[in-house]
Amino acid sequence: MANDKRPASLKRITNKTLAKKFIAEQVAALKEQIGDKKVLLALSGGVDSSVTAALLIKAIGKNLVCVHVNHGFLRKGEPEEVVRVFRQEMGAKLVYVNASSRFLKKVANVSDPEKKRKIIGGEFIEVFAEQAKKQKGIEFLAQGTIYPDILESKGIKAHHNVGGLPASMKFKLVEPIKFLYKDEVRVVGKELGLPDSMVYRQPFPGPGLAVRCVGVITKARLEAVRESDAILREEFKNAGLEGKVWQYFTVVPDFKSTGITNGKRTFDWPVIIRAVNTKDAVTATCAELKFSLMQKLVQRITTEVKGVNRVLWDMTPKPSGTIEWE
Repeated sequence: MANDKRPASLKRITNKTLAKKFIAEQVAALKEQIGDKKVLLALSGGVDSSVTAALLIKAIGKNLVCVHVNHGFLRKGEPEEVVRVFRQEMGAKLVYVNASSRFLKKVANVSDPEKKRKIIGGEFIEVFAEQAKKQKGIEFLAQGTIYPDILESKGIKAHHNVGGLPASMKFKLVEPIKFLYKDEVRVVGKELGLPDSMVYRQPFPGPGLAVRCVGVITKARLEAVRESDAILREEFKNAGLEGKVWQYFTVVPDFKSTGITNGKRTFDWPVIIRAVNTKDAVTATCAELKFSLMQKLVQRITTEVKGVNRVLWDMTPKPSGTIEWE
């Protein structure tokens, strides 16, 4: 990616004054870059794409076309929530595309995480290209790329919106927050008037649960990730941990172990829980959880999630691990 160094003139955005200055500068830059053309935005519903959408709405209004792609790797209930919030609460022009079967076929028998990310990233662009053909005047593709995405794509792992883009892409890129860290994105989002449910929404990778279903993806194991993640989020909410733990999710690797259920031998997958705290996503520490909460999570996941007989905790900081597993 060209010009991937954070500008020396860009101060860390830590307050409303700096956020207002950034918004004014970006709105002016977007107007100059885009003119009267239309922009297609990859809208996941996460804080990065939501802030990108809000900036573009402020700059070009109805010339923004938001596309929400359900690639089959979203969290439980997420597609419905994104459509409701952006159409009903924000009044955005939103195109919903259910391409889950298409994406699953593309990653069938693929175990390498870098290949997964690049296949999914490439397929996203194909979907957007198809949607652009249905619109008039689309010349730009907007993305919620942030600075840690750029940093990690240099020899660590490809991000769907950095390393995964095919060279033949015909869109011109619009990336208004690509030099911001995650905490800065949230400050800007608050100043733009986005609801807290979006501003403080947990980070979610572009490839979604595909990179939390470690190894070759199967429908059964993907469903185990989705269901265990829903239980984790529900129990964290009940324990008052929303907004207190920066990110938490489950991973289901492609191996099994022996267990016992109702006096009978099982040979099923483990669910790995990852809960971390960080400010900028460049470094992270493991969140400390009450043992009673951990016990409840074990009980619920092993009894409610099909094909699972163990629950493990990942206590690795970043570095040496990354926040995501793949």
